[in-house]
Amino acid sequence: MSNILVTGGCGFIGSHTTVSLLEAGYNVIVIDNLVNSSKKVLERIEKITKKNVKFYQEDLLDGKALNDIYEKEEITSVIHFAALKAVSESCEIPLVYFNNNITGTINLLKTMERNNVKSLVFSSSATVYGKPATVPISEDFPIAALTVSNPYGRTKIMIEDMLRDIYKADSTWNIALLRYFNPIGAHESGEIGENPNGIPNNLLPYVAKVAVGELECVNVYGDDYDTPDGTGVRDYIHVVDLAEGHIKALEKLKTNPGLVTYNLGTGTGYSVLEIIKNFEKACGKKIPYKIAERRKGDIDTCYANPEKARLELGFEAKRGIDKMCEDAWRWQSKNPKGYC
Repeated sequence: MSNILVTGGCGFIGSHTTVSLLEAGYNVIVIDNLVNSSKKVLERIEKITKKNVKFYQEDLLDGKALNDIYEKEEITSVIHFAALKAVSESCEIPLVYFNNNITGTINLLKTMERNNVKSLVFSSSATVYGKPATVPISEDFPIAALTVSNPYGRTKIMIEDMLRDIYKADSTWNIALLRYFNPIGAHESGEIGENPNGIPNNLLPYVAKVAVGELECVNVYGDDYDTPDGTGVRDYIHVVDLAEGHIKALEKLKTNPGLVTYNLGTGTGYSVLEIIKNFEKACGKKIPYKIAERRKGDIDTCYANPEKARLELGFEAKRGIDKMCEDAWRWQSKNPKGYC
């Protein structure tokens, strides 16, 4: 039986991936410092799957705590989600992002190497592409820290670079770099979903909180982008599809592929206003919004070419925008205050 260590496993993507792992027959060990998540998600995961999750409330910045976990558990592979992830916030407190995301990953990699665990799925991001010259975006598009407009994206590039160098030095590693586009939605049970602390940084949870009456209106940051309606266009992927992509990546690592890189997206872009309209349809009410100034670090259009993941992983997103909004609304309406 494979024992998968999931860092950041109480977070939005981590919790849904933990469900998918358990349903696929894996044993899961979760590490999370609960800075932007809730321990209550573990109860919900166990309710959905009828399986137990082993949990450690630890921080990747604590190398000794990591080592202690590895000494207790027979870990076979790692899925690494744990990171700070808000683009706009990273522009305000870059040093915090560099310390948390990069130092935490270095501690994790050192512990993996020390314990001869060399199978890793890394949670990267489409932000590594910066402002692409064209769309859709393929994995062979250039990435460079100077072209990426925010510190969050640069931490992802730096970690990817570290992993490429580690693999060049030691080809016994098997590493999958998964570049996510924009995960939204929730588990169809309504038991788990996106639950950021405080005011959300991402669009869909903000829209959902407006729909449930917790926030007054949606701020649409910029209406003068080079897009059909002037608002930013993104590739939104259902979080359960994304979670299933991690299972496909783990299966790929079992074939000893070395270091591989995949976009996980749908290949379709939706604007901010289109997302609001689709969510209005899901919740049956109008979503008030107002146009605000552009945010630092945002770009016009970003959507994936998902063909490589389809051909090499057998992965294809199955859930459309209607399902994404319906499931997100079910989660939010069932849990108006999140896991509280």
